[in-house]
Formats: sequence, C-alpha cells, structure tokens
Amino acid sequence: MAAIGRGDGPRSAVVVGAGIVGLSTAWFLQERGVSVTVVDRTGVAAGASWGNAGWVAPGLAIPLNEPSVLRYGLRSLASPAAPLHVPLSADPGLWAFMARFAVNCRWSSWSRAVQANLPLNDEAIEAYDVLTANGVAAATVDAPITAAFETSKQAKGLLRELARMNAEGQHVEHAVLTGGELRELVPLAGPALTTGVRVDGQRYVDPGAFVQALGRAVVARGATVHTFDVADIRTDAGGVTVCRAAGKALSADVAVLATGAWLSPLAKRWGARVPVRAGRGYSFTVPVDRPVPGAVYLPDVRVACTPYQGGLRVAGTMEFRPPDARGAPARIAAIIASVRPLFDGVRWDERRDVWVGPRPVTPDGRPLVGALRAPGIYVAGGHGMWGLAHGPVTGRLLAEQITTGKQPAALRALDPLR
Repeated sequence: MAAIGRGDGPRSAVVVGAGIVGLSTAWFLQERGVSVTVVDRTGVAAGASWGNAGWVAPGLAIPLNEPSVLRYGLRSLASPAAPLHVPLSADPGLWAFMARFAVNCRWSSWSRAVQANLPLNDEAIEAYDVLTANGVAAATVDAPITAAFETSKQAKGLLRELARMNAEGQHVEHAVLTGGELRELVPLAGPALTTGVRVDGQRYVDPGAFVQALGRAVVARGATVHTFDVADIRTDAGGVTVCRAAGKALSADVAVLATGAWLSPLAKRWGARVPVRAGRGYSFTVPVDRPVPGAVYLPDVRVACTPYQGGLRVAGTMEFRPPDARGAPARIAAIIASVRPLFDGVRWDERRDVWVGPRPVTPDGRPLVGALRAPGIYVAGGHGMWGLAHGPVTGRLLAEQITTGKQPAALRALDPLR
C-alpha cells in the first residue's frame, strides 16, 4: 500500500456509500488510476438514490434556505400534513440544526449557496455525459420540466426565484405557458391548472436504474462492493483503516465518506463542523391513462412528478425526522390530497413502490465536499434535494482533489471544515 503524501498520489481508496455521490467518486477515482473498494450499509442505490424524482435539473437547484421557507416552516409546525414538516420533538440535535438553518434563511446566505452551487450546475449534465459515454449503460432523457399553477399570480413566485438565480449568475432558459400550451406538455393537467412555466435544458433519469448501472460499471472496472455498517475510520502514517463492528477491516491510502443523511457522526469526529440532517422525502408510482412526455413540477404543493416505468413517479415533502424512522402514511395521503384536484387520468388507488428516504440537508444550503482534518479522509454529501443532479460532478471534482492534492476552485465554498 502506497504511503500518503507521495508525489504520485494515492493508489487505493475505500468509498463509504454506494449512492450516486459515492459511486460517482469511485468511478472518477478509477478514471485516475486509483484502485477502489466500496462499502455500503445496505447495498447499491438503497437510499435516496433510488426513490427520488430522478431530475437532473441544474436549472431548478434552488437552495432551500430562502427567507420564505423559514416563515413557511414555522407555520408548518402545527400541521403534520404540510409539505415542509418539522415535528415537535425532544431531539436537541434537531432544534440546534433548525436554529442554524433559521440563521441562514436570509438572502445573503441564500446568495452564497447559489454561488457555491454554480460550478456544480454548470458541469452537472456534462458529467453525466462522461459517464454514459464511457460504460455506464443507462439512459438520460432530455426534456423540459414544466411547472404548473392554478393561477398566473402563483406562477410569479417561481419566476421571481428564476430571476434571482439569474441575478446570481445562474441563467435558466424558461417560458411562460398558457393553459393550452401547458396541456400539450402535461396531458394529465386538469381544468384547475391554467398557467405553466417551461424550464428548458433539463433531464431526467430512472434514478435506481442509473445508479445500479453506475455500480455495475464501477465493479466492471475492478472494484469490490462490501455490505456492512462502518463503525470507525482510523488513520496513521500508512493510510486509513475502515472498521466494521465485527470482522476484517479494510485498508487503503484514502477513504471517502459519502453516506448521505448518515454523514455527520463520522465526519464530525474528523473536523466537519456543519451538520447534516435527514430531510426525508416520500415517493410512489401510479398508473396513468395518458402518456407523460416529461417531468412536471407543482411548486405550490411542492410535488415533483416524473415519467417512470410506464407510469408516473410522484415525490414530495420535506420532513425532518431521523433517517431510519418509520414512514408516516399520512404523508403519502397528504401528497395525494394536494395533487388529486390538479390532475386527470391518474389512478391514485393503484399506487406502488411507496418509499420514504432521507435527503442529506445542511443548514447553510451548501454541501460538504473535500478533505477533513485527518490526512487521507474526505467527505462528499449534504446536497439536499439535488444529490442526483450534482452527484457525478461532485465525484469528478473530489477525485481531482484526492489525486492531485489541490483543492479545485469549485470546491472552496464547499469545504467541509468551514
């Protein structure tokens, strides 16, 4: 095993986490000649990388910490069915996190998050193209995302957000649609929906299928995937050791923590001061009477809909509960109640693939990507709702830092030691 610090960089790595972020980091490390071992507590694409809406939508990667979200979150405390729900609980860690989130719900912090995400947004789709052109056998679909509203007044909220993004340097091609134009793109739109905003230049994927294909590509390049809970990571002059509760440990030159909503316990030990909490989302799939040509966004009820295996995947809510907590059926019922009046031709009672999973959220709207305090230990996570969109480009940038020893400019604002 090569010692850390040699000029030719590390030769081996253990990547902890087999979601889109971890596997992308593994793939790009392999591209740079590093031998990779992958560890996951459950298996490839077992978490948020399976059940999300499947959007590769850099144009809608709008940070969560807008001032309006704080006001909305405070009102939601009284309603467990609200799209954004913070349960009244005795969890001091949650309330410490929410206090930091509240401090960051101001325009100056929001602008910093937008600026930090710009490099990821700019290269998000290209990074997907690199993967699919080099052995990742999964489709990505070019299609606009159509936001639908009951009134033109409601549409102004999204248009203001896009204008703010544009002012920060994130130009998003979009167009306002009449009711007739909306129905051409969203055949399921009911009479209640009268106005649309078409957001161009976006994509969607079958997220589970894509991440599984990425996992197969990483294995085909020589990686081994192990399934166990990581109990500890140790470091010494010879490299790092990834320990399990019982059984043989794994050793390598470097380790990457990409464990999503479970990131903080180990990352905090090695110097990460920004906490990561689970912002849990729910999804399910329903059959439809008419084909769905592209993804649909319902901003007023905070629901994302995507063509999926001949039906429609419906995803929504942001619920701050422990990542392994049982799902609440009332959350699914609330999503259906909010969308049912807006769509025609959806067979809600025949839903399948009901899922709840944790999205890793930070209080300042910026992910954690880079080196921790201990030599040879790196972290990648905290992307919130945009982990699928930003996973491949995050992996590419982090692999560059790991193999060269130099922090790319794009990762400075994401430094996990900030």
